[in-house]
Amino acid sequence: MHLALENVGSRVGAQQHIHPTSLTLAAGTINVLLGATLAGKTSLMRLMAGLDRPNEGRVLADGRDVTGVPVRERDLAMVYQQFINYPSFTVFDNIASPLRIKRVPEAQIRQRVHEMAERLHITPYLQRMPSELSGGQQQRTALARALVKQAGLLLLDEPLVNLDYKLREELRRELTALFSEGKTTVVYATTEPLEALQLGGHVALLHEGRLLQSGPTVDVFDAPCSLDAARTFSDPPINLLPARLDEQGNARLDDGLAIALLPEQRRLAGTQKELVLGLRAHSLRLAPAHQDGEVAIDAEVELSEISGSETYLHAHRGSLALVAQLPGVQDLPIGSRCTLYCRGADIFLYARDGALLSAPQRKGN
Repeated sequence: MHLALENVGSRVGAQQHIHPTSLTLAAGTINVLLGATLAGKTSLMRLMAGLDRPNEGRVLADGRDVTGVPVRERDLAMVYQQFINYPSFTVFDNIASPLRIKRVPEAQIRQRVHEMAERLHITPYLQRMPSELSGGQQQRTALARALVKQAGLLLLDEPLVNLDYKLREELRRELTALFSEGKTTVVYATTEPLEALQLGGHVALLHEGRLLQSGPTVDVFDAPCSLDAARTFSDPPINLLPARLDEQGNARLDDGLAIALLPEQRRLAGTQKELVLGLRAHSLRLAPAHQDGEVAIDAEVELSEISGSETYLHAHRGSLALVAQLPGVQDLPIGSRCTLYCRGADIFLYARDGALLSAPQRKGN
């Protein structure tokens, strides 16, 4: 399905839930809505589904205006955070229910239910009741019921958020494989930048009811168009360093530290004097690489947060907070001094009004 929102806005009383937004989904692939809680993801999905009617603008499905068309008359399926199954139906009957509503022949229903159950690994549980299933099995049942419809539009509102980490990883891989066939336009809402990257496809960044940026996921990650977009699509949070461009072409921090900009960065900065430097946490390291254009930032350790095979090092330089995502176990004492290094080419440049001036080139480009 080709779905487009044209200047769609939604408000309840005096509260604007969605500011006027235009967005065309990439057909036949995954479209991720990425934003923090209350960014507007669910509100936007409800407008796409026809559960809510916009106060302005219109929704087009395959070129047809469906703004006032009720959800039951649209070619879509939806799965929510809280998986919903009919408690008095078996797993088989839950999955079959949308096909029976459409009066699909029973032989086809059996075939399609068994095929979908096989793909989602719930065949042994088809005769069980939802109350007899684990949380992961119940969510697979809800997903199977949505997928078996073969709808043109599938809306997934944080469908894995209530599952444990292992189940989330497993189901995410399965969903990515299912959606690679290109038959369905999928909208997947999440608060997690890493999940958006893992799903691939296209992404739309939302913040406080506004669409910040949209496009192929990797392209948006590589070049967030504003400071709000960079914050939305960075986990751990992107390090932001206010600076002023001096006459020598250095970005000078408030405490006097001078960071030499590359010639292309200076060119793209243009006449801007007040800048914000952006450094993603994975660009920082503890050891120098002894390369041209290397930047060294002295700081004081606040916390070493060890997470499996990585360490999240929290530090500060005066009032400036820094976080580095480091490989391995790095157990640095609180209050100790450290030096964080990065390549000058890994620095984002933003104007003080938040507009992107320069983004690092993707390695290999």
